[in-house]
Order: sequence, then structure tokens, then C-alpha cells
Amino acid sequence: MEKELDELLRRLDEVAQLQGAAALLNWDQATYMPAGGAETRGRQLAAVSRLAHEKFVDRAVGGLLDRLERFLPSIDPDSREARLIAVTRYDFDRATRVPGDFPAECERHASRGYQLWSSARAADDFGIVADHLERTVELSRRYSSFFTGYGHVADAMIDESDRGMTVARLRPLFQELRERLVPLVEAAVERQAEQQGRNRFTSPSAGVSPLLNCFPRMEQIAFGEEVIRTFGYDFAAGRQDLSEHPFAISLGSGDVRITTRVKDADLSEALFSTLHEAGHAMYEQGVDDELQGTPLGGGTSSGVHESQSRLWENVVGRSHEFWQHYYPALQQRFPDQLGHVGLDAFYLAVNRVVRSLIRTDADELTYNLHVLIRFDLECELLEGKLEVADLPEAWRARYSSDLGIESEGDHDGVLQDMHWYSGLVGGAFQGYTIGNILCSQFYAAANAAHPGIREDIARGRFETLFSWLSENVWRHGRKFTPDELLRRATGVEMSIEPYLDYLRNKYATG
Repeated sequence: MEKELDELLRRLDEVAQLQGAAALLNWDQATYMPAGGAETRGRQLAAVSRLAHEKFVDRAVGGLLDRLERFLPSIDPDSREARLIAVTRYDFDRATRVPGDFPAECERHASRGYQLWSSARAADDFGIVADHLERTVELSRRYSSFFTGYGHVADAMIDESDRGMTVARLRPLFQELRERLVPLVEAAVERQAEQQGRNRFTSPSAGVSPLLNCFPRMEQIAFGEEVIRTFGYDFAAGRQDLSEHPFAISLGSGDVRITTRVKDADLSEALFSTLHEAGHAMYEQGVDDELQGTPLGGGTSSGVHESQSRLWENVVGRSHEFWQHYYPALQQRFPDQLGHVGLDAFYLAVNRVVRSLIRTDADELTYNLHVLIRFDLECELLEGKLEVADLPEAWRARYSSDLGIESEGDHDGVLQDMHWYSGLVGGAFQGYTIGNILCSQFYAAANAAHPGIREDIARGRFETLFSWLSENVWRHGRKFTPDELLRRATGVEMSIEPYLDYLRNKYATG
């Protein structure tokens, strides 16, 4: 077994290095690459993707797996070896169903799509990218057709991102969540309106958020980096840059990078993007070294990944305890803008509930409504119930019915997210809501094990929470499926109840 395993690891490491090179090309495309490089970059990514795919689906890899699987009955099913064989088999079986030229075709298409999306968003014109999206939907359906045994056209892509999840499982869960969130949002908005009405008699600036002012961008960036360094993000194994859409990306062991987006007139944009992406990055930095260079060497699913980013951004970064410690330091950086604003007023501004158009700017109560709209629309696109040409109007209609607002153009509507334009349609958005659900379950379990975590946060100490997550979530990489990881870490199955309890307690709406 040892000889066969060493050979498998050697081959998998080659694939991992090619994937890391592709990640570097993608990072550069989103940060520093000149616009004129898009076509060449597309060819470069296609070439690297094709090489990685060919090496992974090589017949020799399948033969190694066949021989190694004979040893599975005699080894610990939770060992690295057993899990490596099982996860590699899952990935190999999926990859071998995909024709060799398809990944390269998708890379070329996605690379061009990112540039088209950037141009379309800047011009507020969906028409620039509409034909490209038509092709994306075709590619997505074609990709789904390579797999059997799924009940919905989106299931193959959902299972790839969030293993074990399907449309049949998620639709009723999301529907229940929507039904229970809407009254919470309505109650919170009404309560805030009453408070604002009372404050008008005592404060001429009532209703003006202290987050909206002129905040020098370098100071914003410096403060965010100071916070995530204290969280535990390792700058010796990462860096932060600027991009149109904030993201985290792993280039391999010892190099996990993040980006943020800065608005001079809005303090929350860069800060909470930085906290969010640092959550993703700390997860990747926390994977055990022995799993690196293998299919186990990354987060287990998009939902679990998102649980880590939402935990650090919202549960920690928007908590009263967090701002007890960090608000004086923020006031020192921006004395003219915040020196006259009290802690409680700032905390309320950070957690203000607003029916807004932008998903990434949304508060915790309304955020999932944005996600559920996207999930439903992409399912309808894939099912053929919604034409691409009708997508902008369908988008506006759903925002009007679900959130009571409507975008005037495409920039803040159907063009605000890059996902459908730089990848396939399907399998991405459900992870955001799954992540919100799971983050409350992980945080509740961490607090049950260490009841002093909130007091630690109020002192600017994050070691206990960081260590619990590292031990129970991060280090395992993809060794366990999302459901298995959740049970091992918390002892329970996925449930929306802890998340709803967290929201009710925080917003005092129920």
C-alpha cells in the first residue's frame, strides 16, 4: 500500500501545483492585469486547466485508486489515507465524466466573461454580457448532463460545491427560512423607524449613519489589517490587495491571499470585506500540512467555507463585545468623523437593518433574502423557465416582492455579482445561506466548550475561538463531508434554529 500511495500522492501533487498556478493567474487577472491581457490570459488559463485535468484523469490514477481501495477494509476509515482514497475517487469519477476539452473551454469562456462583466457593470448595460450569459447557461446544462443520478439540473453543480445538498433538500429549507425571516425584518425596520422618529427631537443628525463620511482609504485598509492580524490571519502566508469584487484565494501551502474593495465615503465597505475574506483565508491557512498537495487540502464545501467568513465578519465583527474593544482605536484613526459618535450609536449603525439592493452590503437579517432570490433565478434559468433576456426584469420583480425595492438599472441589479459571468450558473449561491446557518451552530458549540469567548472578544483576544475552529473545523480540510464535519464539531445535524435564535436575540425582534 505504501508504494501505491506514494505514487498517488506524487501525481496528485503535480495536479495541485498546476491548480495553484491557475489560481495565481486568476488572482492577477482580478487585481493587477491590464484589460488588454484578457484574451491571452484566457488561453493561459485554458492551457493550465487542460494540463491539470489530463494529469488527474490519467488512466494510471484510476488504476492506483483501484488497487488502493482493496486496502480500505483493513485501515481506519477516518485516517488520512482512507479519506484521501475516498475523496480522490469521488473527484476522479466526476472528472472522468467530463470530456477533456470541456474544462479548457469553460476557462476561456469564464476569462472573457469576467472582462465583459466588468465592462457591462461599469456601463450599467446588461446587453453587453447577455449573449455571453446565454452561452454560460448552455455550458452549465451541458456540464450537468455529464452526470447521472441527480433529480435536478442544478444538483450536479450544487453537490460539487456543497456535497450532499440538492435542490430537493434546499428548497423547503430555504422556503421556511424566508417565511420566518420576513417578519423579523419587518419588525426590526419598524422598531428602527420608531427610534429614529424619537431621536429627531433630540439630534439634528438622526438618521445619518456615522459610517457614511470621508474616511481616507489607506487608514481604512490599515485598520482592517490590524484587526485580522489579531484574529490570526498570517500575513507571512498571505497578503491583501484591491479588486472589483473582494475574494480569498489559495495559491497553495503558505500563500493564501485576500482582496478588499474601498469606498472613501463608506467605512463599512472595506472593513467588513476584509473581515469576511480573512475568515475564508484563515480556514485555508489552518488546513493540516499533511493534507496539502492533495484533494483534501482545502475547505470541505462552499457552505462550510462561508460559515467561517460570516462568523468572523458578523458574529464577531459586528458584535457589541468586538466594538467595546476596537471602537476607541477606530475613533483615534478617524477623530473628526467619529470622535463625537458614541459606542452604542456606532454599534447600532453597524447592525442597522435596511432593505437594500446590494447583497454584499446587506445586513444580517436581509442578507439571505438576496441569496434566495439568486438561487431561485438560477434554478429557473437552468430549468428553461426563465430566458436570459428576461432576467433583468425578473430580478427587479423579485426584489420588489421580497424586499420592497427595485433597482433602476443593471449595475445594482443583475450585474452586481460576478458569479454567473465568470463561472457556470448553479452551485454557488446556496453556499452563502448554508454558511449563515452553519456559522451559528459552530459558534454555539465553541461557546458551549468555552463559555468565556465573548469576554475574550471584549478584550480583543481571539485565541480561544481561533483554536477551537482550528481543531474542530479547519485542520480537517476535506477529510469529512459537510454533514460529517458538522456532527463531529457540534454533535447535531444542520438546523436553522440556532441561526434564528441568534438573529432574534441580537435584533430583539421576537
